[in-house]
Amino acid sequence: MFKKSEKTVVKRSKEDLIFDLLNYIVLGAFLLIVLYPLYFIIIASFSDPSRVLSGDVILLPKDLDFSGYQKIFSDTSIWQGYYNTFVYTILGTVLNVVLTMGIGYPLSRNYFSGKKPIMIFLMITMYFGGGMVPTYLLVKDMGLRNTATIMIVMGAVSVFNVIITRSFLEANIPTELEEAASIDGCSQFKFFFRMVLPLSGSIIAVLILYYGIWHWNDYMTGLIYLDDGEKYPLQLIIRSLLIQTQMEANDVASIESLSQRLKVAESIKYGVIIISSLPVLVLYPFLQKHFTKGVLVGAVKG
Repeated sequence: MFKKSEKTVVKRSKEDLIFDLLNYIVLGAFLLIVLYPLYFIIIASFSDPSRVLSGDVILLPKDLDFSGYQKIFSDTSIWQGYYNTFVYTILGTVLNVVLTMGIGYPLSRNYFSGKKPIMIFLMITMYFGGGMVPTYLLVKDMGLRNTATIMIVMGAVSVFNVIITRSFLEANIPTELEEAASIDGCSQFKFFFRMVLPLSGSIIAVLILYYGIWHWNDYMTGLIYLDDGEKYPLQLIIRSLLIQTQMEANDVASIESLSQRLKVAESIKYGVIIISSLPVLVLYPFLQKHFTKGVLVGAVKG
């Protein structure tokens, strides 16, 4: 008859308990510092703007007011901007990931003869660029100005992401695996699509998050190269809405109307932050596990 195994209980000292308590306090304080601004924006977006400006809104919303959201959603250009940004983000991210993986994989192979010169060339582009005016002239000469294509292809490859991808593939796709596949008659392309990509889910998630957030928040590309409001991304639509609301608030005759419009402008300011940030906040939890793993593994080697 077997005896039940007794669990070994390690008695913790008073110093250990104090250390844990201090850790919880410090980490809890950092958590509040990070989360409270987001929480404040949420409750301020549907609180009475006058209560927000007076400092009454701290922990709970006061005097619910949805006039800001009504103004935002009544503007049809918001939905056009959402559609444009979704298209730019999805197509741009797919292009970014394909190009980054296509560049990172050859650079991760030691037998690739052009590895060092190409890496030096890529590294130079991280520190030196042609500048805004030459880039604008190049885009104009290529016929990409005021087209949706420029929002997709601009910044198609990030050298920083290429370095992370190369390091990840060096650490996780050993040469022995490639040699074994070649013995079985597997070509380079077949090995890349059937072996490399399935084993690179973590780094692909990192690239999707990095590139996706960049495309979603891209503001300068549209501001410089787009003239047609129908092609504006969400960020430019929000900018136009805020400017228009502020101008309307200042262009009134009576003090009462001015006060009311300023309140609406204040609500809109918080509301557009929530609307523009919501998709990224929803996406991140699904990629968090892969994101952490991919960054850590990809950062092992430089």
